[in-house]
Amino acid sequence: MSIRENIDKVLVTEEQIRERSKELGEQITKDYEKEGEAPLLVALLRGSVPFLAELIKHIDLDIQYDFMDVTSYEGTISTGNVKILKDLDSPVEGKDILLVEDIVDTGRTVSVIRTLLENRGCKSVKLVTLLDKPSKRICDITADYAGFEIDDYFVVGYGLDYNQHYRALPFVGVLKSDQY
Repeated sequence: MSIRENIDKVLVTEEQIRERSKELGEQITKDYEKEGEAPLLVALLRGSVPFLAELIKHIDLDIQYDFMDVTSYEGTISTGNVKILKDLDSPVEGKDILLVEDIVDTGRTVSVIRTLLENRGCKSVKLVTLLDKPSKRICDITADYAGFEIDDYFVVGYGLDYNQHYRALPFVGVLKSDQY
């Protein structure tokens, strides 16, 4: 059986992601050209990797990127406890940071990471996310750059997972409820 059979519907196609990533990359380029310095992209593992890979193709700056591995989910539920499993290798003091996230729903993870980076002395922290789910927001977080605003669905694909499954799907889809 194909894993695609477990998808109720496709919310965002691969082509839509590619096109929106291009638009976001162009806007990020314009904004940071005005600042005069390229940001350090900090991608939150693992879900943001496909989005990061597509996005950086369209940022026309001499960017660098690094990774943090953080977790706050068990199954479909946010635990509210953000754990850092892998920290950055790059220093952030005095740098403009662009956090790269797959989805912002409660905002807890981004809020904790933003505070951590600010406490380490970065110059600024902005956020780019593939998906924005404001209906689930608990923390006062607004993405500076958002790919797609979505309703309260449990989504997988394009890096997003359910218990580490479905990440490799080339689109964002709604997982059938009988799968979780």
